[in-house]
Amino acid sequence: MDHVAALLTQYFPGSDRELRVGGVSIREIADKFGTPFFAYDASVLDRKWALLRETLPPEFSICYSVKANPNRAILRRFLEKGAGLEIASAGELRQALTAGCPPERILFAGPGKTEAELEAALASGVGEIHVESALEARRISAVARRLGTQARVGLRVNPGAEVQGGAMRMGGKPAPFGVDEESLDEVTDALLADPAVDFRGLHIFSGTQILDATVLVNQYRRGLEIARRLAGRLGHPLATLDFGGGLGVPYFATERPLDTHKLREQLQALMAEIEGDRRLAGTRFLVEPGRYLVAEAGIYVARINDIKVSRGKTFYIVDGGMNHHLAASGNLGQVIKRNFPLAVVTRLGAESSQTVDVVGPLCTPLDTLARDAMLALAEVGDLVGIFQSGAYGLTASPLGFLSHATPAEVLAADGVTTLIRPRLRMEDVLPS
Repeated sequence: MDHVAALLTQYFPGSDRELRVGGVSIREIADKFGTPFFAYDASVLDRKWALLRETLPPEFSICYSVKANPNRAILRRFLEKGAGLEIASAGELRQALTAGCPPERILFAGPGKTEAELEAALASGVGEIHVESALEARRISAVARRLGTQARVGLRVNPGAEVQGGAMRMGGKPAPFGVDEESLDEVTDALLADPAVDFRGLHIFSGTQILDATVLVNQYRRGLEIARRLAGRLGHPLATLDFGGGLGVPYFATERPLDTHKLREQLQALMAEIEGDRRLAGTRFLVEPGRYLVAEAGIYVARINDIKVSRGKTFYIVDGGMNHHLAASGNLGQVIKRNFPLAVVTRLGAESSQTVDVVGPLCTPLDTLARDAMLALAEVGDLVGIFQSGAYGLTASPLGFLSHATPAEVLAADGVTTLIRPRLRMEDVLPS
């Protein structure tokens, strides 16, 4: 079974000749809201949450990573299930608070936090600010003193290279993220000596887009080792240990999904290993998934505006491109362009018999959403859908390039569609 067929079977039932999202035909959504748009199936969001909650031990709390998709409707859906939120900017702080997240359930991580951002976070009473450098620790302290408050902080650690893994390594090498493990004691001592901060614990993040359960659990084990060593040095357990994100989804045909059954078993064994360890007594464990919860729920849909043949190559030219979905174009971290799973979603029953490039309307060869893709023979007016688009889509893309309107965002649930972000003209988004 090919990748698209597997996704349709698993997440989008009833999609025989035409894609159905949340029980609604894709053509109906396009007619109602126009193209291009992102559509999210609420039932997939719910299923991914339930699977992750079932996989993780009860000692683990989940903080959804807002950067993956900051739409307030999605934040509210996870908040209703008991999630916290992990943010990385003042803008995401406002989004989290507006969505109704209690401040104490917000974690603020990320390098380069400004004084204004720290002041906003401290004034709102966020649960923890995760320190990324010795200078940032001093900056947090200065802001807390100015506000007459005490900052609750965790220390993000860049661990050693021995347990690194994932499609994008974040630690184990020189990095702007976190304090190098060899400097941990020095920075911790400075935090403990500062009455303006309340040192709570550690944040370990080694990589992202991890599809191997063993790699993930080895990183968690390494985090526990660091936490136990530090707790022994302090003479008491840490309040929190944040294992970060990292859980991946398979974008390409050569990738296999994270084995959640294997992950569950290995995590149960890991919890058994530390049972009764006084150095971890009462420590709250956290994970910060983003992509894992939302990627598979989302589809980017654009309409074919032109079909042309140039020197023997066929192009489906659609009305949206890398300005809306940079990741699908391969310009958000891919070294070699590989196609996201995609299909002509108004012709699902047709044979994939045409080798085409799917390109957007921008004046650059970078605006290629798919290269040499085998798709159904289409006509102008048909819809192309790019799957796995719920994460790092709209807000991770150069929306201002060529000043096209932004795509709409639609949530589909039980046969009902709701506009959760309207289409905007660029002059309204970036006024002169």
